[in-house]
Amino acid sequence: MQSVVSSESQALDAPKQGLPVTIITGFLGSGKTTLLNHILSNQQGLKTAVLVNEFGEIGIDNELIVSTTEDNMVELNNGCICCTINTDLVDAVYKVLERQEKIDYLVVETTGLADPLPVALTFLGTELRDLTRLDSIITVVDAANYSLDLFNSQAAHSQIAYGDVILLNKTDLVPQPELEALEAKIREVKEGARIIRTTRSQVPLPLILSVGLFETGKYFDAADDHGHEHDHHDHDHEHHHHHDHDHDHHHDHDHDHHDHSDHLDNDGFTSLSFQSDKPFVIRKFQYFLDNQLPSNVFRAKGIMWFDESPKRHIFHLCGKRFTLDDDEWKGEKKNQIVLIGQNLEHDKLLQQLENCVCLPSNTRGKGFGK
Repeated sequence: MQSVVSSESQALDAPKQGLPVTIITGFLGSGKTTLLNHILSNQQGLKTAVLVNEFGEIGIDNELIVSTTEDNMVELNNGCICCTINTDLVDAVYKVLERQEKIDYLVVETTGLADPLPVALTFLGTELRDLTRLDSIITVVDAANYSLDLFNSQAAHSQIAYGDVILLNKTDLVPQPELEALEAKIREVKEGARIIRTTRSQVPLPLILSVGLFETGKYFDAADDHGHEHDHHDHDHEHHHHHDHDHDHHHDHDHDHHDHSDHLDNDGFTSLSFQSDKPFVIRKFQYFLDNQLPSNVFRAKGIMWFDESPKRHIFHLCGKRFTLDDDEWKGEKKNQIVLIGQNLEHDKLLQQLENCVCLPSNTRGKGFGK
């Protein structure tokens, strides 16, 4: 969690910096187009840009379309836009970034036979890394037609291996034992995979997109979520970060946490929020992420305060990948975190988060990780 401080003026001069990006991947016929239409039809005021290979493949409802412009772009009546990727993905992204109106979110659909890694590296390893934030890679799997033999395909293997969340789609067409066998096969490719079973790609959007997560849950002051995000760090839970700090500060415990499940479908999907006016210990929070966070937590977002850092940290998690963006505090320091998942053990998770709080020096070190 080391950081290199970037200048405030740079962030202020680049208001589009950090545009969150979701990559949708999956084999042919898995339901990617259906998922795209689901996203476009349920934006609730967000302006989303979608990059696709061909408009004809997406099959956008005519009632949604406002106009087709000359630069291979379709404008929708809900403020969203669709743009075709002619030759270069980077050029297509710049077309979106250069538009006058503010875009809240970018979704990129890969072709069914594509390995998503080169697409992800376009956002992580080119000049786009300063303008965008790779938020999630969503892999759609066709439960009805996804023969296990297809896992011998390198592209199909990569789609599972790099997916943050796996949507096991068309589950209504497959008996329960076959679904369980397929999930086991997926977990052989990716241990601890976050798998959501879906029908017709219908999934609560807060489980796969992070924009508006705070506002959707109505947990915290929306203004708290719109500060400039500075230094960006991308971590994978498979890598362990060791922090060993010991500060002699005294803190009293005062936690406020509550649950809220609006905007999530049934099927056991719930959201949980935790708030504390005391800082976390980095080592303890890292332990929680690496060893305690269950696979049925799909999304998380938070404003983090660590005892070892003077910075305000913006935390995003999708699947097992998380990011931390450093920022300056604009008000009272506190920890605020939201977890979204399926069949969550709320009391256990809240206790584990409470264990991350910096203890008074005379009790520090007792019962950590219990």
